[in-house]
Amino acid sequence: MMEYITLKNSDLKVSRICMGGCPMGGYGWGAVQESELIDAVHTALEKGITFFDTADTYGLGQSEMTLGKALGIHRKDVVVASKFGVRVGGGKTIYDNRPEWIQEALYASLKRLGTDYIDLYQIHYRDNVTPINIVVETLEDLKKKGYIRYYGLSNIHQRDVQELFPYVGKFVSFQDEYSLACRKNEADMRMISDQLQLTPLTWGSLGQGILTGKYDKNTVFDSNDRRSKDVYVNFHGQKLLKNLEIVEVLKKIAGEHKKTVAAVAIRFILDYLPGSVVLCGAKRPNQILSNAEGAGWNLNQDEIKLLEAISAE
Repeated sequence: MMEYITLKNSDLKVSRICMGGCPMGGYGWGAVQESELIDAVHTALEKGITFFDTADTYGLGQSEMTLGKALGIHRKDVVVASKFGVRVGGGKTIYDNRPEWIQEALYASLKRLGTDYIDLYQIHYRDNVTPINIVVETLEDLKKKGYIRYYGLSNIHQRDVQELFPYVGKFVSFQDEYSLACRKNEADMRMISDQLQLTPLTWGSLGQGILTGKYDKNTVFDSNDRRSKDVYVNFHGQKLLKNLEIVEVLKKIAGEHKKTVAAVAIRFILDYLPGSVVLCGAKRPNQILSNAEGAGWNLNQDEIKLLEAISAE
């Protein structure tokens, strides 16, 4: 059974498992087939997943186009989240929160998604130039015009709280990297959720796939897969070995509950971060089926303590 939650400061009721759209961009995740991605979206809908997260930079718009195509007539039945604030051009990537860019980015996203509104429009990254009051004014104006329903934040930390504090009640959610393989943002996420009254969304929830149990220390990725690069630390050196220890514990718990390894990794977040939503990227239907097993049950306290201990940073 899928679980649902209403994002704070909003009437957006969403599934607590969200399909992440980064792999849908078709770039940097190995071989990706559009037909499989579309089937994955349809499988998500069948499993009660009503929340889909993407961004204008995922595959330079390809993710939004594929998602729009896949949703089709189901658009009105789901919550679509996208992001703005990263501009690519002339071989450079820059953060841009200017009102002019927000509007340009939004209109382009609407066109690619094949919709006339976005349910949740998120600042992908702050540009540290545009004052937050200008950004909020712009988003409020777009909300009044009906182009967006609500707005949220992404990749924010403790240092950002002071700037955002005057706008408590305006934003509805924030997302950051969090999983059993990456707990460095845990304290920040709890504090931000509490102080700014925002629903926490976790990205990288399966550690870019390491927490699915599919990989071992001999795994080698092709050059068209970003995980081949050392910067994706979950698959390299001591970090990989540590993650594989976590996976062994996940496998044991998964066996006891007759769930997939990925489902246990997802369940840990749902149980451990109250009121959270877990974002999981997927390339094909079987990954959606595996992820969806994370809903509708709970880990016991002993299992949570075991996972807490093995994943401590």
